[in-house]
Amino acid sequence: MAQAWAFPGTGQTGNSGMLADVLTGLDWMRAKAYTPTTPKYNNWWDWEIGSPQLLLDAMCLVYAHLSAAQISGYLASVDQFVPDSKVAPSNTANTGANRSDQCRIVILRGILGETPAKIALGRDGLSPTFPLVRSGDGFYADGSFIQHAAVPYIGTYGFVLVNGLALLMALLDGSTWAVTDPNRQAVLDAVPKAIAPFLFNGLMMDGVSGRATSRGISEGDTSGISQSDHARGHSWIAAVLLLASAAPDADAARWRRMAKGWIQRDYYFPPMTNKRLSLPALAQLKSVLDDGAVTPLAEPAESRVFGSMDRATHRRPGWAFAVAMGSGRTNFYEVANGENPRGWHTNSGMTYWWGDTYGNGQYSDAFWPTVDPQRLPGTTVSRKPLVNSEAANTKPPAPAVWTGGATDGTYSALGQDTRGVNSTLTARKSWFCLSDQVVCLGAGITASDGQWVYSTVENRNLGPDGTQDLTVDGTVQPATLGWSKTFSAAGWAAIEGFGGYVFPGKAQVSMSREARTGAWRDINPTGSTTALTRRYVTLWMNHGTDPVDASYRYILMPGATAAQTAARAANPTVTVLANTKLVQAVTDSATGVTAANFYAAGTAGPITVSGPCSVLMRESGGTLKISVADPTRAATTVTVTIDRSGFSTAASDTEVGVIGLAPIKLQAEVGGAQGGSRTITFGTGSTVTAGRPATVSPGADAYVRDGSYASTNYGTDTGLHVKNAGAGYHRRAFLRFDLSSLTAAPRRAVLWVRGQTADAGGTQATVGAYAVSGDGWTETGLTWNNQPALGALQSTGAIGTAKDWIALDVTDHIRSQYSGDKSATVALAQAAPGNAVVLASREQSADRPFLQVIQG
Repeated sequence: MAQAWAFPGTGQTGNSGMLADVLTGLDWMRAKAYTPTTPKYNNWWDWEIGSPQLLLDAMCLVYAHLSAAQISGYLASVDQFVPDSKVAPSNTANTGANRSDQCRIVILRGILGETPAKIALGRDGLSPTFPLVRSGDGFYADGSFIQHAAVPYIGTYGFVLVNGLALLMALLDGSTWAVTDPNRQAVLDAVPKAIAPFLFNGLMMDGVSGRATSRGISEGDTSGISQSDHARGHSWIAAVLLLASAAPDADAARWRRMAKGWIQRDYYFPPMTNKRLSLPALAQLKSVLDDGAVTPLAEPAESRVFGSMDRATHRRPGWAFAVAMGSGRTNFYEVANGENPRGWHTNSGMTYWWGDTYGNGQYSDAFWPTVDPQRLPGTTVSRKPLVNSEAANTKPPAPAVWTGGATDGTYSALGQDTRGVNSTLTARKSWFCLSDQVVCLGAGITASDGQWVYSTVENRNLGPDGTQDLTVDGTVQPATLGWSKTFSAAGWAAIEGFGGYVFPGKAQVSMSREARTGAWRDINPTGSTTALTRRYVTLWMNHGTDPVDASYRYILMPGATAAQTAARAANPTVTVLANTKLVQAVTDSATGVTAANFYAAGTAGPITVSGPCSVLMRESGGTLKISVADPTRAATTVTVTIDRSGFSTAASDTEVGVIGLAPIKLQAEVGGAQGGSRTITFGTGSTVTAGRPATVSPGADAYVRDGSYASTNYGTDTGLHVKNAGAGYHRRAFLRFDLSSLTAAPRRAVLWVRGQTADAGGTQATVGAYAVSGDGWTETGLTWNNQPALGALQSTGAIGTAKDWIALDVTDHIRSQYSGDKSATVALAQAAPGNAVVLASREQSADRPFLQVIQG
């Protein structure tokens, strides 16, 4: 109502009756509902975020017509439910989107109350949301975004955070309170790294929107517009355009081009027809549409792995594909406020895909209330009955950590060590994302629930009255609803207007065509009770009751016609090299890609590895590109041997060392990469020779502490403590290495240490490695008072609350000391005040520190 009165062209602009009604409503709220003495009930969010935001926004719009008493009265209610302590930098429990929302409240409260200190407090309260994290809520280096500790959430909570930051950056820009924290760059970087990969044709992919997929249409909502992936995408486009106002000119120009492309390509739900968008958001979209100087950008062709949130996207000209995986790091699914009670398998390998001009309504058109939640595309499940919200907000058991994969930026190898929801089911699943196809493999499928187990190839939403042909091995199947059939040796299938499926070597596949009915109320307590019916064509592979080491293989071809699918089945480009619970691997003649997911040391085709990892190699135009990742995050390095030779040049990440050329042998530093890929390309770059690997354990290590502990020795402690803080809380660690066992000068030296943050003041920290020239200290005699002086900083590494390896490049120092007395001391310290870090010392039984060297 306040917007209708204040904004031009609404039909109520400046209407005195409308203004009077707004003021009456605000006074009633202050007197009867949102008062300084009203106790909170039901959802805390309504009191601390939802209500004060709407109240303050309305106050801004009618401010000139508010009395001093009204202003102070309304603000007193806000102060009661959103005190300054909510956004204080010391409040580490308030994170991500919730923190940015409450900072916005405090800033607007400061502006309306003419209280500069509150504006500054709200601005400074934003700073904890900026830095990248390695655990918990926030943005990660690979573009992942987590909220609620273990839920991939860029689609909704990520939107609230970024949109809120964009609003505040724009609001405060040019004022005394402008947001100048240099860490704000991480928010700007999120557009290409974290947001754009999940926007396609104007929609925001459901796999990163958590329980929001259950909202759809609420009871009493007469708009008929669902809160769908497209609706969320439209809001995101407006947020990106708003953030562009705070970005460097080059970034802003590119984002406007991206936005125009998203808007123009959304044929399914044109954004300018979205009545759910606010007027300012619509204005943002219209401004870029009407700007003839802005040329739209096409969707990129790229493959991305988001290891820190168990997600992946693969984009090709004409289509996009995504996988929602799970592990011991992320929840099976989230339920809150009764929303999403049947999301049981949504993070268990569910696959999503969309075409450039087809299939964009698959998940938008009442999919979630009508689909069989036990038959989500891509998943392997036990038909064990599950009740609403069963196992919600829980993670798969800790051993299930092999989730993620390797990518070279164009193609990818993805995998998941799958666990059933409250089930004995285990399975190894892989997706090899190639040029015009995705190869899907499953192996080691085992369960003892006493229930049948199956893998769903497809569950295609045909809409309320779709009759698209289903063709199997050249024969069009009946369009009759209720039809189903099991094909004992299917070679291929195609759904008209959508895509094709190839079953290498032929397979037993069951298929059906049915109408399913549900309501949004079934999956959300505030949802509409209106019954909705949608038609589905479903393909699945039955593994029987209590299978042992069952498997499957199929190839997805988005957009392929029946003729194209038949041709590929007759002349496949892909050969499956292995499909067992130990390794899944393929080779593709069309792209030159050979890729393998190893769950243990082993060999597949030309690739041999020393331990669990994902490897993707691509041979093209005389070059060989190899990418390696460790989805388990357990190893420091993985040795990869490729049965290829004849290369004399290479260009690589610094974390890949060449230790053999005939055949090629690599030492990939995967520790601390959080599942990220390390890549080398042979046949380009500079001359390459093979080095020799070696490891050196510390002969002594200890940490020291100042203050009343300055004369205490901690040389026998099992931990190495590091912290920069006030007097009495400083801690540093020292490690000494005997380099005499090395037979040649080091070309690379990395100090590996493993640990985590352990501090009530925060969850993230940085540790620096320093050169130390003094080696005369002893493990049992070192104290703060007699510690050697720190020399030059060699490198730094980040760490969070999740235990992980830190790789510290100390090459220069080790090389210098090797040429001298062959004894090297490295100190671990923090250059600026930070949170405490505890690392394993050499006295630990596991995870001991060591020096990894490539010599020669």
